[in-house]
Amino acid sequence: MTRSADELASIHDKLDQLGNIPNTAWGVEAATNQVNVEIFDGAPSDARSRIEKIAAAHPGAVEISRINSRLVFKERLLGAVGITSDGWLCSAGFNAKNSSGAIYVLTAGHCVPGTGNIWYMNWNNERIGVQNAYANGYGTSGWCDGVDRGCDWATIRADGSTIKPVEGVRYFNGTVKDITTSRFAAEREDSDRIGTMSEDTTGFITKTSVTVNISGKTMHGMYESNHCALGGDSGGPLFHGSTALGLLSGGTAETTCNSSSSGEYRNYYTRVQTVVNERGLRIY
Repeated sequence: MTRSADELASIHDKLDQLGNIPNTAWGVEAATNQVNVEIFDGAPSDARSRIEKIAAAHPGAVEISRINSRLVFKERLLGAVGITSDGWLCSAGFNAKNSSGAIYVLTAGHCVPGTGNIWYMNWNNERIGVQNAYANGYGTSGWCDGVDRGCDWATIRADGSTIKPVEGVRYFNGTVKDITTSRFAAEREDSDRIGTMSEDTTGFITKTSVTVNISGKTMHGMYESNHCALGGDSGGPLFHGSTALGLLSGGTAETTCNSSSSGEYRNYYTRVQTVVNERGLRIY
C-alpha cells in the first residue's frame, strides 16, 4: 500500500503530540513508505503502548524498532582536541560568514546552552569568541522544522585576535577537506562524519526529518544517520563531498568509534541549511 507524504507527515505529527518520551525517536522513512519509531534503552515502560495506540489507528504505516542502547548527547567534560567552553569539550562544525564578512563557527547548542560564554581552542587555549545564538530543544531560540520548535545548534562569533578560520574540515589524519557550500540532505545520501574524539566514519543518512528525545530535550527536524560517534564529537560536521549537511547532536551510546566499527548505530544532526538560513549566513 502506497501512502502519501501528507498521510505520513500527519502520523509523525500525532506522535509529536505525545510529548517528550525519553529515549525515543521517530520520523518518515521514504524508502519503506512508513513512519519508523525507535525505542531505545531507558525509555519509560509505557512508551511502546502509547506509541502502539497511534500505530493501531494506521495499520501498516508505523514500524516500531527496539534498539539496545541509550540515547546521549555527545559532549564531554575535559580534554582532547576540539573546542571548549565552561569546561565542556565539543567539536567545531563548519565556518560561516554573514553578508558583512563576519565569521562564525557552528557547533551544537546543548554543549553550553545560552549566550555570552566564551569558546577556546582546546589544544592551545586560544580564544575563538563568544557564543551569540543557540537552540537546544523545544522552546529555545530559533526554529528547526518550519515552525517554532527547536533543535540543537549554536553560533560562535569568531573574532579572537589570533584565530584564522579557513574553509574546510580536518580529517583524523590531518588532511583538510574544502567545504564550500551547504544544502538539505537526501534520504540514503552517502556522507562523512568527523569529530574530536572518534576517527572519521562514513555512512549514510537514514531519515531526513526526525523527532528525537534525548536527556529531557525534544528536538525536531533532525537528520538520522548510521554513523557511530563518541562523547566530545557533538557539533562536529556531517558532509558530502564539499557540501555541509549537518551538526552532530547525540545518539546511541557508543564506546568505540573508528573506521572499522560496526553496530546498530543511530546518531542525530541539526540541518546546517536550516541554521544558515535562519542566521543569514553562508558556509565558506
